[in-house]
Amino acid sequence: MKYHTDNTEKPYIDFSLIFIILFLVAFGLIMVYSTSSYEASMSSVTNNDPAYYLKKQAVASVAGFIFMIVVSFVPYHFWEKMSGIAYVVSAVLIILVLTPLGYEANGARRWLRLGISIQPAEIAKLAMIIFVAGLICKLKDGINTRKGMMFIMAPPAIICLMVWQITDNMSSAIIIFGIAFVMLFIASRDYKKFAIFAVAAAGFAALLVFAITKAADSDKFGFRGARILAWLDPEAYASGKGFQTLQALYAIGSGGFFGKGLGQSIQKQGFLPEAQNDMIFSIICEELGLFGGICIVLLFAFMLWRLMVIANNATDLYGALLVVGVMAHIAIQVVLNIAVVTNTVPNTGISLPFISYGGSSVMFLLIELGLVNSVARKIRF
Repeated sequence: MKYHTDNTEKPYIDFSLIFIILFLVAFGLIMVYSTSSYEASMSSVTNNDPAYYLKKQAVASVAGFIFMIVVSFVPYHFWEKMSGIAYVVSAVLIILVLTPLGYEANGARRWLRLGISIQPAEIAKLAMIIFVAGLICKLKDGINTRKGMMFIMAPPAIICLMVWQITDNMSSAIIIFGIAFVMLFIASRDYKKFAIFAVAAAGFAALLVFAITKAADSDKFGFRGARILAWLDPEAYASGKGFQTLQALYAIGSGGFFGKGLGQSIQKQGFLPEAQNDMIFSIICEELGLFGGICIVLLFAFMLWRLMVIANNATDLYGALLVVGVMAHIAIQVVLNIAVVTNTVPNTGISLPFISYGGSSVMFLLIELGLVNSVARKIRF
């Protein structure tokens, strides 16, 4: 479906997308409270407040909606001019994690205290969308050459390396690289190179897994090697790296088709660590059943379809690429999170967009959707 670009007509507003955003954020708040209230009420860290995590998530969500509305009314080509600055700022913020401004939580140093708690990796995802879209537009047909592809992917690779090495956050590094890769794939005419790269990456991953399983001393692969072994045989590591995965699978299995009912989860009562974060999908399946889990997946699929419609009808390449970047971010994160929870891929820290607890994540995702709405406003009926 194509819309005309006659400026005398009204701007396009995708009410379906807005409804999905509101629903997912509201549902996320409900599930954060349902999942975290028991442990929060038993912890001195949260002052025994069962609504501790809900309040923090609600504040971040409100701030995110305010930023989303503001960004929606900013002409999106403004960000094309700011793309280089966005890249530099994201790199500087990642480096600041090493300074006294950075702090550690849950055994990982990934956050900054800048008046509020911010995770630089989330800023890097947004910055990468803005930067890569601008870079592709500048290079134009040059992206179809091998040199052009390397030129486009080199800056994201540097940020990915920084996120991985400085914040020890491989999952965010993978997502950032994936965003840039999908944007380049969509803009390129030559898909053969991407197919070769995908096959090579899959082959390398398979060889790495094989090497870890056959290694006499698996400790040399570090905790990620242990996670791969636990992924292959979680029961054998039930007291270690496989514990969280097993508890998540127990939660999914015990929920049946329609679930135990909202708030009735057993696994969230101290059995599943940090259930409100990366493993919240397993609690959704336990309380709302497979039916509830499928409904959430379908909502995300519908959101991605609406994003695709906006990208397809954008008035120029830069606007289309911004929307494609946001679409890639959400799609990659949803697929990887559900894959981790169901033990389809090795366990790694990836949150479920809009639903998992995490102020930085929900706030910057809403800002990204502000970019999408800014692009949509230029579409005319």
